[in-house]
Amino acid sequence: MKNEIYGHFHPDERQFVDKAWEWVTSAGEYHETKLTEFLDPRQGFILQTLVNRHPDVAVRWEGGTEEAERKRALVAPDYRDLEEEDMELRVLAISSGEQKFLELEHGDYMGAILGLGIKRGKIGDIHVLPDGCHVVVAEDIANYLAMNLIGVHRINVSTEILPLSSLRSSSVKLEKLELTVASLRLDGIAADVTRLSRSKILAPIKAGRVRVNWKVEEDPSCGLKDGDMVSIQGFGRFKVLEIGSLTKKGRYRVQVGKFV
Repeated sequence: MKNEIYGHFHPDERQFVDKAWEWVTSAGEYHETKLTEFLDPRQGFILQTLVNRHPDVAVRWEGGTEEAERKRALVAPDYRDLEEEDMELRVLAISSGEQKFLELEHGDYMGAILGLGIKRGKIGDIHVLPDGCHVVVAEDIANYLAMNLIGVHRINVSTEILPLSSLRSSSVKLEKLELTVASLRLDGIAADVTRLSRSKILAPIKAGRVRVNWKVEEDPSCGLKDGDMVSIQGFGRFKVLEIGSLTKKGRYRVQVGKFV
């Protein structure tokens, strides 16, 4: 059974597949429940796929909003009413009186939180607001963050813990870029978006620091298509919004959205 499941996923994902299958079988065979850390969409897809293969297992997802990218899962026997279960989520509200505060971005908040020694799996979506930031966090680290997060990118901040019902969500901001590229290869498009040379972009790709749709992609020649999400460690993320027509010189018109 395990080998049959492996065939559907990348070898790099085996460790997570093993873990997720253990949660599913524990729920189905031994009536146990498992509340996971925050999972990215790819991990969510893997877990949901495995849950679907087991007739006696159900899963509930929660990330604060319907469109949340990162969500916690509650894996349980299918006879449990999961809607009443506590998903153990809180909102960390971050604010500051400083004018410069408006310049802070998603990455600044993320860096400040991870800099306190917090694992990524404890942090959900980060909602940057005009007057601060709301971060969905696991309940067990909320107090630690509220006590220890005193600055973000050299700006003093204050924090407050709120219930999930008080979450103010923000829509994702994309800076649109129009590119013309010789091919739809990952290295070519990523080089244009990051303004790095083709040779320089190869280093993060080959080092496993680039993900396409939340999966590690180490092949520079991997072709990108509409809707693909690309993240490059240290350089942020972008989404392929539209692959348009060819120019007279046979180059592709590509519109990408860079997350800001």
